[in-house]
Amino acid sequence: MIREIIKIDEEKCNGCGLCVDACDEGALQMVDGKAKLVSESYCDGLGACLPECPTGALTIEKRKAEAFDEEAVKKYMAAQKTQPPPTLACGCPGTHARAIERKEEAVPAAAPVQVVRSTSQLRQWPCQIKLVPVNAPYFDDAHLLVAADCTAYAYADIHKDYMRNKITIIGCTKLDDIDYTEKLTGILKSHDLKSVTVLRMEVPCCSGIVNSVKQALINSGKMIPWSIVTVTTDGNIAED
Repeated sequence: MIREIIKIDEEKCNGCGLCVDACDEGALQMVDGKAKLVSESYCDGLGACLPECPTGALTIEKRKAEAFDEEAVKKYMAAQKTQPPPTLACGCPGTHARAIERKEEAVPAAAPVQVVRSTSQLRQWPCQIKLVPVNAPYFDDAHLLVAADCTAYAYADIHKDYMRNKITIIGCTKLDDIDYTEKLTGILKSHDLKSVTVLRMEVPCCSGIVNSVKQALINSGKMIPWSIVTVTTDGNIAED
């Protein structure tokens, strides 16, 4: 398949690593002191890394995507003194395709069947970051939860454990193809928030929503307690 992919001029690369930090897909890594595209299949071709390169070593070209560069990943992981991950252990969410088996909980035959409905903890509407008004009064003195879309489906108790007593806004920087920094900065500057919690998935592209919140906090100039919680793809909370 022909598509747009990052190309790196290694002679121009000075090894600063800024492009690696800017890549939400985990497609770029530092190998032997140079930026390396470890897998063309991870690169989304959107060019978020381009503005970060101070030497102009990065360009976008149209070409046929190659297979996963396992040797490059091994070199990088060896440099980090860790074991190389399985081929599908990271990168674009599309590479995570797998079935998750769940065991049905046994219910005693004599036990009466009771249907207990959980209560929604959503405290405002709309909840999409793109749609919420910056000056909405419900942000005043609120604890804010900024959640990646997929977390609501992956983590079963999100309402009880994370949305309770918070204003919840959700989004996905990859699917929306937008930088939420400006909207989040506006919210932070317009209201006195008590805290900010970011609920993200473990996939690399979810770092986009974390970076937006981090930059918005910097732009706002406010010292607000904030934290990041990571949900694994099988629906658990990752340990720090």
